[in-house]
Amino acid sequence: MKVTARLLREIPYRFRGKNRIVKEPKFIDLLRLRHDFEREERNMLILRHPYLTFEQSHGHMKDLKTINKMKIFEAEKIEKFSKRITIADRLNHLMVSESWD
Repeated sequence: MKVTARLLREIPYRFRGKNRIVKEPKFIDLLRLRHDFEREERNMLILRHPYLTFEQSHGHMKDLKTINKMKIFEAEKIEKFSKRITIADRLNHLMVSESWD
């Protein structure tokens, strides 16, 4: 009985809803947030200043653009689904031997 009273006293979903418990931010939380902002700023700095200049990167995708992946995909799809299938092809697995000939 005491165990049931103890378990029913706890609030499920205590961090949501009207009667939620709001955690106070601690110093470690502020340090984590600062670290996240610094990491994001380092990443943005790398993205703003690329390794190659515009002159160096000009035409580096030319070879890859000649092979259009969508055309290759469509060709494979057409090859896969445009095959002519006859009834003889469908029933070929039933022909084990032709002993009646």
